[in-house]
Amino acid sequence: MNTTTEQPVAALAPRQRDRLISGWAIAGLALLLPTVVLSWAVVLSGDRGTQCLMYGEGCSTIPGSALYAAFWLALAAGVAALAWPRGRGTYSRAWAVCVQWGAQLALGAMILSGA
Repeated sequence: MNTTTEQPVAALAPRQRDRLISGWAIAGLALLLPTVVLSWAVVLSGDRGTQCLMYGEGCSTIPGSALYAAFWLALAAGVAALAWPRGRGTYSRAWAVCVQWGAQLALGAMILSGA
């Protein structure tokens, strides 16, 4: 089995990188609300979430401002990654998508761990 190639393997072209970054930003924005809704559904279906909802006992110790901050940070970073001009600032767009996904995953984790 010959695993060598005659031509060197090239890295992604700039246009392909821009498409990839835009795809991850769009996917993150499309999954932001389902992440929040499903996380809360899981929390409220448990015993502790039900006690909090019905009697106000055993509720989350995570402040609501942290949840809102993570949500708005994920939303703003995703929109910034999409609004950023293509071809310039590719690394900045990639970092914006990383911040977006980090904030989104942190939001889901905070919701799930707070119950």
